[in-house]
Amino acid sequence: MKAVILAAGLGTRMQPLTARCPKPLLKVGGKALIEYHLERLAALGVSQVVINTAYLGGMIESALKRGERWGLSIRYSREHRPLETGGGLLQALSVLDVDNDDPFLVINGDIWSDFDLARLQEQPVDLAHLVLAPNPSHCESGDFVLVGSDVRNGGDGERLTFSGISLLRPSLFDGCLPGSFPLAPLLRQAMDAGRVSGRCYTGRWVDVGTPERLAILDALLCSPSEDAPGAGDRIL
Repeated sequence: MKAVILAAGLGTRMQPLTARCPKPLLKVGGKALIEYHLERLAALGVSQVVINTAYLGGMIESALKRGERWGLSIRYSREHRPLETGGGLLQALSVLDVDNDDPFLVINGDIWSDFDLARLQEQPVDLAHLVLAPNPSHCESGDFVLVGSDVRNGGDGERLTFSGISLLRPSLFDGCLPGSFPLAPLLRQAMDAGRVSGRCYTGRWVDVGTPERLAILDALLCSPSEDAPGAGDRIL
């Protein structure tokens, strides 16, 4: 399996912490946020990781280099102008060695979770498979509806929040032109065609979007305990 880590954001909501440090390099539990992803990908046996960069991207490359520390092969998709998530992934595909239309793993660089990525290895994937989470307090309305294993844009069913972990096929981007565009409309179009599956993960997951959430996560990782809350406890 190959993977893409999305790390090109400006980290605006994380100011002033990101004034001189890109968000993926902010430390929680004694290590950079992105290192947790790399460790999990290495344990999964992922052979190649592409990281898209923009804001302070040189710092990310200097810190991670080519991934030798984790036994990974890291490549970089450098964005010289904002491409949003869809455009960023389309450009990253030109760097990622994907065989035919094999699915690849995508992880948002600004999340943390103890979700077992190995559970995705044997997952049947049409155009996309999304890992969803119970709605945190800062996203009470959720993103998508999960009905059985089908993810839908609306309708009756449990509305959940997209965790930032997914499996995508390159064919999801068929017909897209290079440039800036969001990913969500492509996913919604695929949902309308019944081609997006998903699951709900009720374990520990954090959207590390603000200094306050970063501090809470740091406290949890520095002082782990059996009573440490998870996403379902709505701590963030």
